[in-house]
Amino acid sequence: MSAFVGYTGRLTLNGLHATLTVCVLMVDTLYWATVAPLRGQGFRLKNAVSQFVEFGAHSLPIVMLICFLIGAIMAMQSSYQLARFGAVHLVANLVGIAAMREFAPLMTAIIITGRSGSAITAEIGTMKVAEEIDALEVMGLNVTKFLVVPKFIGMLLAVPMVTLIAIATMIFGGFLTSAVVIGLDASSYITQTADALVFKDLVVGVTKSIFFAIVICWVGVYRGFQVYGGAEGVGKETTSSVVTSIFLIIVLDMIFTVFFYFV
Repeated sequence: MSAFVGYTGRLTLNGLHATLTVCVLMVDTLYWATVAPLRGQGFRLKNAVSQFVEFGAHSLPIVMLICFLIGAIMAMQSSYQLARFGAVHLVANLVGIAAMREFAPLMTAIIITGRSGSAITAEIGTMKVAEEIDALEVMGLNVTKFLVVPKFIGMLLAVPMVTLIAIATMIFGGFLTSAVVIGLDASSYITQTADALVFKDLVVGVTKSIFFAIVICWVGVYRGFQVYGGAEGVGKETTSSVVTSIFLIIVLDMIFTVFFYFV
């Protein structure tokens, strides 16, 4: 009994400590990203642009390839079922709405998590192990301003923009498959897609992507600062960063899906 109570207590205290640490990191990041530049304390614009290119432009090839294939798969799988009810023309509706509201934002976030979220953790973790972060503090540089804010701004801009391209790519994958493989009329498919999509669908997808970007960045940074024990610690926290980010992304996706379902 005492062992169970002790384990539960440690788990609770560790969870509270992690939550408070992330909250402090969030406040500090927002301060250095918004308030500090207005007070003349500087902003690393060039580094933020570099991070945006790394997180966004360099992620495009793999994101577009996967989203194109998912769009094609959705078109073929849905046409197989809809053909039983004589409603193959509704493939355009299904692919368009599913891509814009759900699959494109989710797949973009998961891919960028595996590619860039893990890189954030590995970079900061390696710097901590090599005592480079301590060196920055000794030099009088604010670690949050120097390391976190450029990554936060770059990720916050990159994920929604990549998501918009992913949506278009996924819809195009469904369109091309429907026109070439399934045999649907191309002009009718485009008209059906345009009629099915509304502005709310775009708002849902972009809103999700913004919050996914926040999760990817802050989880990656937090896990990076938790690294200890050399190279083994870097690998452990990098893996934990990816797993935690994907879990939180799916939880957030569920919350927003329920919210927008009733709104």
